[in-house]
Amino acid sequence: MTDHSEPIYLDHNASTPLLPEVFDAMMPFLTRHYGNPSSPHAYGRFMRDAVETAREQIAALIDCDPDEINFTSGGTEANNLAIRGVAMANAGRRHLVTSAIEHPATTGPCQFLCDQGYRVDHAAVDGTGTAKLSEFETCIGQATLLVTVVHANSETGTLQPIREIAELAQAGGALMHTDAAQSTGKIPVSTRQLNVDLLSVAGHKLYAPAGIGALFVRRGTAIKPLLLGAGHERGLRPGTENVAAIVGLGKASEIALSSLQEESLRVQQLRDGFWNRLHARIPDLALNGHPSNRLPNTLNVRFPGVTGRALLAECPAIAASTGSACHAAGESASAVILAMGVDAGEALGSVRFSLGRSSNQIDIDVAADNLAGAWSRLRRKSEVP
Repeated sequence: MTDHSEPIYLDHNASTPLLPEVFDAMMPFLTRHYGNPSSPHAYGRFMRDAVETAREQIAALIDCDPDEINFTSGGTEANNLAIRGVAMANAGRRHLVTSAIEHPATTGPCQFLCDQGYRVDHAAVDGTGTAKLSEFETCIGQATLLVTVVHANSETGTLQPIREIAELAQAGGALMHTDAAQSTGKIPVSTRQLNVDLLSVAGHKLYAPAGIGALFVRRGTAIKPLLLGAGHERGLRPGTENVAAIVGLGKASEIALSSLQEESLRVQQLRDGFWNRLHARIPDLALNGHPSNRLPNTLNVRFPGVTGRALLAECPAIAASTGSACHAAGESASAVILAMGVDAGEALGSVRFSLGRSSNQIDIDVAADNLAGAWSRLRRKSEVP
């Protein structure tokens, strides 16, 4: 096994480090420029120009018009604004449709509306973690206000048929929202091609700082703000803009767009090599998610005969995620993996690895060897009478 003293970060779907170019773009707005973008004086106009430049950069990344971009504090707020804001603006319909594999940033506001008397249906997924179109055909009706489905699942990376679901939603007169926090910056994301009315972006998923995000709202979509105050962000999100973070998100979007195809291919090749190296050492290793229609950086696998929690504890230098819930009374399997029909005992062996810009071949080789060795040790321990 190759000597490798540095920790190996394989959790890029959860968070990403700030790119140096993003840091450099932000620094002047943290140290020298301090005007309020809403002020008419020269300082304010300079800050406002910086915000609008960032708006253009993000719009270019997700293929929309700049005035359809609204800044938020992150993906969670963007999802809440999309789901609850649409409900507040459209009192006539009180039915939502979502999927069984959504992030808590979606299930939370959906549950909030359910508690307010809305009906919420959760469409099932197949064994690859792909939402079943037939479920949406059945669920969407005249009372449906909004359909909200994640673009790429955060645990398996499986891409969802958003355009097809959007067609079903809009045929029934409903709006379509997708949480694209995981996919934006990793694969091409086009609001026009997806044909969505609302789309959420999280800055820390694409090498911008945490605490900044954006919500695309198609022009003409009825939506109300969650927060009350002044008329910032076209009246949709009050509060003085966090210009430094907004600039960072804009710069990260620009970088992502300029290297999207090249970086996606590089990371996918690393990921597939990682899988091959693991599978060669652990023949019964199983893949969670779609074999090809998933994010290029994401690999979620089930290690046979061990729990993911125990495996990662045996490899403290590897930063990855089980996606499961750990409680004082024990460990429970990931709801996403269970929704795919995986046996609960087997699901406990799941681990998600997500690669990024800092990932390299040495990291992948060393991580695979360490994990395979740890799995072998745990299996031997379990076989001791």
